[in-house]
Amino acid sequence: MAEVHAAKGAAGKGGRSAATKSRGPLGAAKPVLLAGGNPRIAKGYGNAPVQAYIAAMPGWKRDVGRRLDRLIARTVPAVRKAVKWNSPFYGIEGRGWFLSFHTFTNYVKATFFQGTSLRPVPSGGKAKEARWIDIHENDLDEARLATWIRQAAALPGWGKS
Repeated sequence: MAEVHAAKGAAGKGGRSAATKSRGPLGAAKPVLLAGGNPRIAKGYGNAPVQAYIAAMPGWKRDVGRRLDRLIARTVPAVRKAVKWNSPFYGIEGRGWFLSFHTFTNYVKATFFQGTSLRPVPSGGKAKEARWIDIHENDLDEARLATWIRQAAALPGWGKS
């Protein structure tokens, strides 16, 4: 919530921040970057909003986002995608969401909603069932992530997908 307020507080005359006034190569407004560089992307379902989020990720994090998205789609061909709460979500239709990621200042956080059921359990977090990993520049372990993604996709997910 503080991220949204920070973005609104940065708005100038006309209610638009400087970031929304700038235009991309096709004339579309560039997304606002919230605290930590997380892109502010409208809620949406399907591949397009996820790709818009990834394209707006700053610097090296964009490559991490692309690699995560490709790895998830390759590992779970029937994956559903959405952007909710300014984060890409991945799930299985009728079973819920199993993974999300979010951009922070120094890392990208990948959250497994049923992380305590994964083996080995991802090290981050102390939520009831969720666990996460912080991915820094040049430390994306695709083999380990693919193992967790496969396991997570086979479990009941969170919410509706």
